[in-house]
Amino acid sequence: MNIFSQLLNQPALPSPKKQRRGIEIKSAREIEVMREASRIVATVLKEIAAIVEPGMTTADLDAHAEKRIREMEAVPSFKGYHGFPASICSSINNEVVHGIPSRKKVIRTGDVLKVDTGAYYQGFHGDSCITIAVGTVTPEAARLIQVAEEALYKGIEQVKAGAYLLDLAGAIEDHVKANGFVVVEDFTGHGVGRNLHEEPSVFNFRTHSMPNVKLRAGMTLAIEPILNAGSKFTRTLADRWTAVTVDNSLSAQFEHTVLVTDDGYEILTDRTRV
Repeated sequence: MNIFSQLLNQPALPSPKKQRRGIEIKSAREIEVMREASRIVATVLKEIAAIVEPGMTTADLDAHAEKRIREMEAVPSFKGYHGFPASICSSINNEVVHGIPSRKKVIRTGDVLKVDTGAYYQGFHGDSCITIAVGTVTPEAARLIQVAEEALYKGIEQVKAGAYLLDLAGAIEDHVKANGFVVVEDFTGHGVGRNLHEEPSVFNFRTHSMPNVKLRAGMTLAIEPILNAGSKFTRTLADRWTAVTVDNSLSAQFEHTVLVTDDGYEILTDRTRV
């Protein structure tokens, strides 16, 4: 079974084979480094959103991301991670996550394009994903993208020291269901910091299969709801990376790296601040 076997508790990329156990609380110095790693990620995604246009390939976007990450004195978190060959995941339309950039994958008007990337800077990672409506998309696609982004912020709004992970999971799930879409349950968010994927798993739906973790100031979480317009189920293609919807329905995803604070949260990958 490959590393993208679709288990309930799979982060949106596989966890490292060797990492510290338990949930890390970041120090003030470590948080400052994570702010910079996350700023780099936010900058790259903001640039990609601005330059993407029909006729480009996903390999073009990957080349831009790697160049810019390295120019900002960081290393692409994804490239080489368990053998992943690129600096971004680029997933189009029915591709849910982990799409591999390719010069053969041409971006077209009407596409729902997910771009996920990470940057490793001075020992810490930032991680974020956006969904881009390429040109004019269908009303259903536009609404799916809107609800996916809204769901992310519904979850983030629950974050503060003393809250529980299932508080944010429930807020995400309720908003998605109220708008007629479904949460993909095969992949979850995750802790992020020294490792690209750390404990805890950050669910986007209510579940009793994992402990309901109480949040503490200094935790850093990658919150990333993934929504489908049809079935919640996915399958992995022969490339062993790209997950697609089983019914060919559209999928959308948004993700931020978020710091838990005493009285709330800080969105470290906030694109409005770069």
